[in-house]
Amino acid sequence: MFGYVRPSDGHLTAEDKQRFQAAYCGLCRSLGRRYGLAARMILNYDLAFLAMLLSREPECPTAHCRCPAHPIRGCDALEPQSAFDTAADLSVILTWWQLTDGVADHGFFRGLPYRAALLALGRAYRKARARRPGFDERTRAHLEELARLEGERCPSMDRAADAFAALLAGAAEEEPDPVRRRVLEQLLYHLGRWIYLVDAADDLKKDVKSGSYNPLVYRFHAECGTLTAEDRAALAATLDSSVRAMAAAFELADFGPWRAIIESVVYEGLYAVGAAVLNGTFRKGHRRKQRKAGA
Repeated sequence: MFGYVRPSDGHLTAEDKQRFQAAYCGLCRSLGRRYGLAARMILNYDLAFLAMLLSREPECPTAHCRCPAHPIRGCDALEPQSAFDTAADLSVILTWWQLTDGVADHGFFRGLPYRAALLALGRAYRKARARRPGFDERTRAHLEELARLEGERCPSMDRAADAFAALLAGAAEEEPDPVRRRVLEQLLYHLGRWIYLVDAADDLKKDVKSGSYNPLVYRFHAECGTLTAEDRAALAATLDSSVRAMAAAFELADFGPWRAIIESVVYEGLYAVGAAVLNGTFRKGHRRKQRKAGA
């Protein structure tokens, strides 16, 4: 996943900010405990958000732990939860198939970093696949459909976004309660659609330069790698429609101690990131700096 999903600090209490960081570190520890050090390298805010959505625990106690990134001072991490272990499994599978897609998209030499990452993650992926075979199969099928659409240079922005949205919605199948599962399906579907389109906007210039598929090129005739003000307004409208659908689903479920953080993501964070991407002020390096500062 891509790292676009994060809360807005503006209306979070100090306790909520600490809880969010503890969730991030807790997922990191779940990845390390279940899959080893290499799996920790796939961690980002999107995956931590997925873990919070899947969590059903009424409380989220933390413990001070050793941290490979901060061996001297350590970190305060969420104590083990089954939802975070599930999120770790799903994260490995999602990352594996995205790396596989990267190999296919980038040729031999430009695909070497993806091949190296696949090699490092291979053992973890095989373990995750054994634990979550249904999710692995669904993810593979959705990414194959997405690859087919991209290979055909599909002119429909919505068809391409739907393939990725359905992929992420598949994570809701791990929820045993059918009512909550439906809520998560809707929330994750529209989150996946939003991520796909924001990433397309963020990578538009790069994709045009490299000749890679980008649905915005065909939807808005953006062969020059830029969107007009009218195009940006139209894309903002479709992004906002997905956020509103996420908000409607969010209000139907109880997210316990994670509610304030998820609310901040849905009602503020996504709008802020989407606007920054469309205005050209979002920089991917900011995600790494923010993570380092908060870790």
